[in-house]
Amino acid sequence: MVYGYCRISTKKQSIERQIINILQQFPDAEIIKETYTGTKLYGRKELEKLLQRVKKGDTIVFDEVSRMSRNAEEGYQLYTDLYNRGINLVFLKEPHINTEVYQNALKQRITAINSTGKESTDRLLHSLVEALNEFLLDLVKEQIRLAFERAESEVIYLRKRIKEGMAAAGAGEKIEAARTGQTYETNKAKKAKEFILKRNRGFGGDLSNEETWKLAGISKMTFYRYQKELLQEKS
Repeated sequence: MVYGYCRISTKKQSIERQIINILQQFPDAEIIKETYTGTKLYGRKELEKLLQRVKKGDTIVFDEVSRMSRNAEEGYQLYTDLYNRGINLVFLKEPHINTEVYQNALKQRITAINSTGKESTDRLLHSLVEALNEFLLDLVKEQIRLAFERAESEVIYLRKRIKEGMAAAGAGEKIEAARTGQTYETNKAKKAKEFILKRNRGFGGDLSNEETWKLAGISKMTFYRYQKELLQEKS
């Protein structure tokens, strides 16, 4: 049985591209759709159901590795678990990490060498062959792990860009406000102005100008600027 797993993060995104890509190569695939935000595997109900249904010899197709997982550690662990269960995994955009590639690497291992008649030489050759086999398998494993790490890095980068974009949007508003003559006040400025209005003699309070700016924790120049702004607001 072939299953095509398609996932989007929000309902505003389109899942059709993933479905089309999978059905083009696996027209008989049963499509599993899921909308889920986050990098963790836990909570993806449709995927959890699928993992309970699949059996040895079945195939799960993903448009790309990030649709399986954007968490490197969890993704790699799930990959190895499914492989050990005999489930075939296909990644359309990263075919180099399909389970078939891993299986072929295992098949290509050198299992026997001709004896030279010298025990020490045979032992050395055997050690070299084993080391080569392990090296080749480690290369494949590393490619799989790197694919999931890349998927995780992409989502971290995306979140950073969104955060920077939001910050830039806020900065843009301030720049635009400056162009139009508007001003943004800090909390400190608001509190200082409130104190001036309440305590300064010029506004019916009990403190002189010097007492006001000292108690408000602002400079003399700042006090007179705030005083001027407050008088303009009143007029």
